[in-house]
Amino acid sequence: MEFKIALVDLTGRKITDQTIPEDVLRKYIGGSGLGTYLLFLHGSPAADPLSPDNPLIFMNGPFQGTGIPTSGRHQIVSKSPLTGVFGESDCGGFFGFHLKRGGYDGIVILGKASSPVYLAVIDGKIEIKDGSFLWGKDSFETEELLLEREGKPAGVACIGTAGERQIALANIMHDGSHARAAGRGGLGAVMGSKNLKAIVARGSARTVMADEKAVRAKSAEKSKYYREKLTAMTKLGTAGGVTLSEKNGDLPLKNWSQGSWPEVQSVTGEAMAETILTGNWGCMACPIRCGREVAFDGISGGGPEYETIGMLGSNCLISDLKAIGRGNDLCNRAGIDTISGGSAVAFAMELFERGIITEKEVGYPLHWGDGEAMVRLLGDIVEKRGFGAVLADGTRKAAERIGKGAERYAIHSKGMDFPAHDPRCYKSLATGYATSNRGACHLSGFTYSAERNVTYPELGVDTVLNRTVDEGKGKLNVPLQNMMGVLDSLKMCKFPFSVTSLDDILVWLNGITGWDVNREELFETGARIFNLKRVFNVACGLTREDDSLPERILKEPRGTGGSADTLPDLQFQLDEYYPARGWSSEGIPLPETLRSLGLEDCIPLTEDGSARTGE
Repeated sequence: MEFKIALVDLTGRKITDQTIPEDVLRKYIGGSGLGTYLLFLHGSPAADPLSPDNPLIFMNGPFQGTGIPTSGRHQIVSKSPLTGVFGESDCGGFFGFHLKRGGYDGIVILGKASSPVYLAVIDGKIEIKDGSFLWGKDSFETEELLLEREGKPAGVACIGTAGERQIALANIMHDGSHARAAGRGGLGAVMGSKNLKAIVARGSARTVMADEKAVRAKSAEKSKYYREKLTAMTKLGTAGGVTLSEKNGDLPLKNWSQGSWPEVQSVTGEAMAETILTGNWGCMACPIRCGREVAFDGISGGGPEYETIGMLGSNCLISDLKAIGRGNDLCNRAGIDTISGGSAVAFAMELFERGIITEKEVGYPLHWGDGEAMVRLLGDIVEKRGFGAVLADGTRKAAERIGKGAERYAIHSKGMDFPAHDPRCYKSLATGYATSNRGACHLSGFTYSAERNVTYPELGVDTVLNRTVDEGKGKLNVPLQNMMGVLDSLKMCKFPFSVTSLDDILVWLNGITGWDVNREELFETGARIFNLKRVFNVACGLTREDDSLPERILKEPRGTGGSADTLPDLQFQLDEYYPARGWSSEGIPLPETLRSLGLEDCIPLTEDGSARTGE
């Protein structure tokens, strides 16, 4: 299997094509795994995330361009300016497909251009072009201008004005008004720091498969099956889960301090379908089509998904669906993460309520439920204007700057704001958030699905687990984190994983590559990828102390609702998790663990303190 990438040196304006050796590809697969390997190869844990020394890596997986259902995804990897540690983001849409058609499986972007540029990846050739005419444009305008200039069909990855300003919440956006975001961790700021506004890709290259007949037969079978089993996702999107989430005590309310919220019925997927929804949208090769299309008050495009409703809506006690939609549209155009953006607004609203910040500092009142204030504050964050400039680097740094006890109300792990799922509801998320290599992330392990309604017999989960107990929840994260890393490397959506067998995945992988990978090798690969990311973070100086959660989550019950009195015991779970991982009691991968995974070259990074601090 040939896997072609390009090294693009923006400083020297030099482009070098490379083919990844097959032994490296088999160890790391592609996507997230190969991106992490290349981050070590071309970057350093000691690099400043916004310096020219920090690579920005766009990477497809072997599934891209094959027609495998939900394979229209790519990964972006770098060191995060929000957390200061390993950063990555999975993204759907059409860009990865067009990058593949353009003749490349990945691009490693190095250095910094002297002025704004964009990359044109056209039929096996990459050019660095003047991007000054794009600077200052939002993500929707940028895509339109590039498609007009470079031709269609094509895929565009770009930053909005937030990325240009190197805001730590900045996303990398795709697919124009459909707004597929590589969110979380501020990778748009890394792109902006390189003066790289966009990448546009198109071409006619075809994916070569060792056994195309087997791959396509399995794809046709599973595509039909996904449509049958996941009809609710097609009809209501991820927002269809809002009602159940609030009932169970999972949905964030009032900056994670409230237990139940009757007004939730105004912001559900059903409410959207009855009011502003105009249709649905799907990523490349996706039969599910969970993306929302909305139109109201002059706004038209991608609608708010579950996480956006949770963070811009319920976590701020905002029950106005149109206000949430306006905030979502602002974030998509400017290119900022709706999760961290919503977290920043809720954090500020609580500080305002408690008198830690005042109307004089903000410029206007920040009352719970005020949709206009939410949209206004997001605009200030994007512009780095007034109090918005304080929030633009994330809630952790904002709390440190504000002081006066503000740290207590910043809900994050490693600087990454919580997504809209609560470890007080699904206890496995305690370990999941604390140990996720990019900071708090429900999709790094996807364990809460096993506490809600799904079993994974192939991973040792034969029954739906009791979400209110801690026992077993640390260990549960190990196989599921490993498998999520595999999916992020193959590049396949996680939503249909519950109705996909490992044998299905192996038919696809071996059919594409001609390899003979079995389940055991797949599990080992997942463990290798997760441990390599952990080594990066250990080299950044992280220890067990950083595998932490906010005091509110560990000590303050929600009080009402479906998780009124439940609190996770994180230290109990970590004591269970670390040995299952083969790590020390301080969360450091043991030498024998790294050797068993073929990562013996990483051992000095876990043993030498100077290597960890970059001294």
